[in-house]
Amino acid sequence: MAPFALALPRNVRFGRGCADDAAATIAALGRRVLVVRGRSAAYADSLVAMIEAEGCTVTVLHGEGEPTLPQVEAGRAAARDAGTDCVVAIGGGSVIDLGKAIAGLAPQAGEVLDHLEGVGRGMPLERDPLPLVALPTTAGTGAEATRNAVIGVPDAGVKVSLRDPRLVPVHAFVDPGLTDGCPAGVTLASGLDAVVQVIEPYLSARANPVTDALCRDAIPRGLTALRRVIEDEDPEARDAMALTSLLGGIALANAGLGAVHGLAGVIGGRTGMAHGAICGRLLIPVLRANRQAIAANGGAITRFDEVSAWIDAAFGEAGADPLDAFARWIDGSDLPRLPAATDADRRDWADAAARASSMKANPVMLAPDVLVEIIEQSSDA
Repeated sequence: MAPFALALPRNVRFGRGCADDAAATIAALGRRVLVVRGRSAAYADSLVAMIEAEGCTVTVLHGEGEPTLPQVEAGRAAARDAGTDCVVAIGGGSVIDLGKAIAGLAPQAGEVLDHLEGVGRGMPLERDPLPLVALPTTAGTGAEATRNAVIGVPDAGVKVSLRDPRLVPVHAFVDPGLTDGCPAGVTLASGLDAVVQVIEPYLSARANPVTDALCRDAIPRGLTALRRVIEDEDPEARDAMALTSLLGGIALANAGLGAVHGLAGVIGGRTGMAHGAICGRLLIPVLRANRQAIAANGGAITRFDEVSAWIDAAFGEAGADPLDAFARWIDGSDLPRLPAATDADRRDWADAAARASSMKANPVMLAPDVLVEIIEQSSDA
């Protein structure tokens, strides 16, 4: 058996109602608390009140969409001005990423860009981050269990990562009740992202026995729950999606991702399209391209067949190819397609994606022409 290492979340509470226990845990970390929240996170007001009832002073910062370099710089300044002892992030994956970045960068002496991959110097964090508590309100990214924060750099038209094992939240309260009533479009995009983030680690070149065990449970669970929660509001399906998202965060942190996320990071940076929607659109073309490339080289396609069988169980139609049936369901659920782009733009996206860190774990190297074809299949005419 090949050697492997594991990076795991430190303290996770999972279950409906567990968010009500967060305030006391937060107060034990410090008396000056920065709460980073999404504007649609209805529970955030209650959480702030409960933290204040514990005797803490709370500063509130609102996240606006996916985090950008200017937002991170402003958040770091706010944390410093408030003398923040700990950071709380309550919202979707973007809010949690913003909280991670602020918690990680507030104690550092240099500039934010000093620590970013690709566009900056990629320097390690010299000082320990502020402690971070995460409460996800969507089921998608698994950011409560990962050690990186994705940050958009508008001037460069890219999304890059801040990475450090210490960015994993010290406490995560995964309360599926916080996702109840999430709008259908957000539920669809984030749910597809959660599904992608258990499929890609299972097919990854870096898969290991622990991530395999998590993904074998989470892939069929997530696919079935995704269909149920889109077709009818269902608390049990919400619970299953929240668990899928959490397990996906653990799996990707240890086994990596693949071409879906390699492409999605670039396309999101260039177009501003929501990350989950991009992943959902790319999933099926990438599955087909990877399977074809591996089969052409005489490699094993057993895992691809397993994934297809799980998709068939959740979305199958009599006599139809499972991936075709899943694609029709996605279309029928009104997931947006990638925006129209010129041939030159698609080539640029493919070339940039080939250099992305997520691409390194893809189970096979895909030629640039194949990446362009994947983009074309996922795009508007």
